[in-house]
Amino acid sequence: MFLFLYKLLIFYYLNVKAEKTFCQMMGDPKYPLLSKDGDITIGALLAIHSKLTLSSFDFTQKPQLLSCSSVNLQDFRMVQMMIFAIDEINRNKMLLPNVSVGYRIYDTCGSRLSSMSATMALMNGPEFAAGERCNGQSSIHAIIGEPQSSATVILSRTTGSFNIPIISHSATCECLSNRKYYPSVFRTIASDYHQSRALAYMVKYFGWTWVGAVNSDNDYGNYGMAIFLNTALEEGICVEYSVKFQRTETEKLKIVVDTIKKGTTKVIVAFLTSFEMNNLLDELSIQNITGLQVIGVEAWITASSMITPNSFRVLGGSLGFAVKQINIEGFADYVLNAFWDTAFPCSQTEGNSTQAELSCRKYQDLLVMKNYNEDVPEQRYSSNVYKAVYAVAHSLHSLLKCKEHGGCEKNLTIQPQQVVEALKNVNFTVKFGDRVWFDSTGATIAQYELVNWQQDSDGAIKFTPVGYYDASLPPDQRFVLNTDNIIWVGGQLEKPRSVCSESCPPGTRKATQKGRPVCCYDCIPCAEGEISIETDSNNCKQCPGEYWSNAEKNKCVLKVIEFLSFTELMGIVLVFFSLFGVGLTAMVSILFYSKKDTPIVKANNSELSFLLLFSLTLCFLCSLTFIGRPTEWSCMLRHTAFGITFVLCISCVLGKTIVVLMAFKAKLPGSNAMKWFGPSQQRLSVLAFTLIQVFICVLWLTISPPFPYKNMKYYKDKVILECSLGSTIGFSAVLGYIGLLAVLCFILAFLARTLPDNFNEAKFITFSMLIFCAVWTTFIPAYISSPGKFIVAVEIFAILASSFGLLLCIFAPKLYIILLKPEENTKKHVMGKI
Repeated sequence: MFLFLYKLLIFYYLNVKAEKTFCQMMGDPKYPLLSKDGDITIGALLAIHSKLTLSSFDFTQKPQLLSCSSVNLQDFRMVQMMIFAIDEINRNKMLLPNVSVGYRIYDTCGSRLSSMSATMALMNGPEFAAGERCNGQSSIHAIIGEPQSSATVILSRTTGSFNIPIISHSATCECLSNRKYYPSVFRTIASDYHQSRALAYMVKYFGWTWVGAVNSDNDYGNYGMAIFLNTALEEGICVEYSVKFQRTETEKLKIVVDTIKKGTTKVIVAFLTSFEMNNLLDELSIQNITGLQVIGVEAWITASSMITPNSFRVLGGSLGFAVKQINIEGFADYVLNAFWDTAFPCSQTEGNSTQAELSCRKYQDLLVMKNYNEDVPEQRYSSNVYKAVYAVAHSLHSLLKCKEHGGCEKNLTIQPQQVVEALKNVNFTVKFGDRVWFDSTGATIAQYELVNWQQDSDGAIKFTPVGYYDASLPPDQRFVLNTDNIIWVGGQLEKPRSVCSESCPPGTRKATQKGRPVCCYDCIPCAEGEISIETDSNNCKQCPGEYWSNAEKNKCVLKVIEFLSFTELMGIVLVFFSLFGVGLTAMVSILFYSKKDTPIVKANNSELSFLLLFSLTLCFLCSLTFIGRPTEWSCMLRHTAFGITFVLCISCVLGKTIVVLMAFKAKLPGSNAMKWFGPSQQRLSVLAFTLIQVFICVLWLTISPPFPYKNMKYYKDKVILECSLGSTIGFSAVLGYIGLLAVLCFILAFLARTLPDNFNEAKFITFSMLIFCAVWTTFIPAYISSPGKFIVAVEIFAILASSFGLLLCIFAPKLYIILLKPEENTKKHVMGKI
């Protein structure tokens, strides 16, 4: 407890002592390069020089102040623009009336060390008078700068604790949009979020799906490239390589250039600051790497430092987004006259005294620019500095409660946090028409020009606008290009191609190459029955059931309809043999009819013979119903006609066989067999056998008749039109009944083959039934194994073969006797009496 009280007393003592301590500057003060006193003060940190010379740190003497050299003309113009805007405001009776605006501009020399020193000097203010106490107030109301994103990040972390508002004119890193970490940072330029996405949209617009990426290894490059890569992935763009380096990393730069040299892409997105881009350009020139379409960003695409004697050989035709170019009225004249006369602290006309020479020596390199203003139209960031100054003025105008005629309340104490809050609400229009306001991230709306590196006839390099990007417009109107005005890499008028794999034409699909990005693929032809109608299709689509892919696999066409037609060769041959059988049967019938009174015709039961010939004619004709396009009626007719005609035919043969048996039985003593199987019984038996088949067919047609069917299973590219059996049992019953009669006839004929007779018809019936059974036995496996229309051909062949077998086996021997052996056509010879 005692120890706690002791510590509390010590803390109180130190606090009281600190309150009584006077402020004092430690070390030599750092003075601004340019300054002016005013009621309110705007600070600026700009890299007016680009090279910093460090003093010796040998600790034998006090280190000298840092020395800067090599004028950075772009940032020097920013200084002039800032002073120009402040002078305008001081002359303006409407904005901050009766309040003078001053400035303190420090040169950072493009160095983090010098920038930190300048920041501390800017916050501390001028040298304190003796006895002055620290009041905790900032001597400036806002800081304009830094130009680069990484420097702005460092600056904000230094000033963040004091809530001093920072307004940058060219720091575009998306990281600065995070209001949690950078609540007091504002920008009169858009965040790289928009530029990075716009770069990806542009690459996609030109059809480049295979690109390389190079970025600065700092906040600006890393954040910007990350957004580009994510957007590129969303848009289907593949990045062959993504490399980065810092301007001081010489060895890493060589590795980057080697990567570019080995790459196959023709397009490179360079998200670099002007410093890194200069280094990359030098290395590319040394290694003579040309022919690459470079896509740039606002940091370097219009930088005059890029224009060198060899730069166009590497960067000619480059495309990139640039800050919108604005001509501010009066600024060019101000650069030549008023600035040097009023704002600049030293002039070459200030006398010849030694003291004057010493005070002006540090400005000698700036005085060289006194009569030069040709670069003023190309200073695209000047308008952003102009907007930044006016944004501070408008925020202070509201905080000081300024009135149009009453002036401002100059005695009010303005805290930095108040300025920050006021900046969030500024909304005004500058004299050249642009509206200035800050969004929720502290940045302005994205508006870019798309510029193209082109060369005049006299060899001068110019940045030609070829389009624009405006994020304030609807999505479909934001990006506008005039491709006719673009000069591509190498001075070509034709856009270069940059793809890992060429587009897959319709009829093929993309197959990603293993281990490579999705933009690298092989084109695989679609499988049979599949098509693709689009270029670069990922999948092939299956054609509908009755359709098939054409030869190119880019269109579904109707499958070939296949059936046995009358016009094809097979159909013609089968029709010929069918009609030939009809004709042959007709000739036999005519011949038999002409010889009906001869013994050989009478002996063979002429009535059954003529009925058999009629049924054979029907058998030959029924084969024609199997040819042609199947229809509902033809399907029912072909099977029923076949079944009934063949039963009629076999019934006739069976009747003849029974007659032969009965005839010889009748010769036996006491036999009256023929009385039981006379002509009437023969007709009734044929009718009865046939009616049974008719009944089976009627039953089949009633329950489940045959019908036309499109068979798409046997052939993938054909539709087979066939007759489905409907009921397999019905068809089996028809065939089974025919087979039953044929087997019965064969058995009876076989039993009668040895009967004594000079002309034994039972032998010929046996042969005919043997052929009939053999044909239809082989028909079944052939029918099952035959494809398509050959099934029908096999069935017709079986019908014709069995019909010809019956016709020839039964009637050929009789024709032989009638035509060639008429002397044997006698009753005695037929009865075997001779």
